[in-house]
Amino acid sequence: MRPEHCVTRNHIEVWHGRVLPSGPERIGFRTVLRGSLLPILVWTGAACFAYFVCDPLVAVVLGGLFALSFIVGFGLRRRARHSVRCSVYGALGGVLDKSMAGL
Repeated sequence: MRPEHCVTRNHIEVWHGRVLPSGPERIGFRTVLRGSLLPILVWTGAACFAYFVCDPLVAVVLGGLFALSFIVGFGLRRRARHSVRCSVYGALGGVLDKSMAGL
């Protein structure tokens, strides 16, 4: 993949659309996070609930599940010859997007 086509809004799912630029542009990490506020709050809330109500070990397992999903997504994007930056953004956005698919 050519670098000028990497890290564009085309890599981010439609549900981020309200915070992204109107055309294909390079986006910053803050934009990815701002478009993912609901999933971030859900993951954080679940981890806090697990830590305080259940057991700290459950929160560690939940964090490990998130990290494993991120690593797999990053690896798949790197194998598809995306840049490191694009792979990080895409893996983070992908994990947050897919975790909200059931809601």
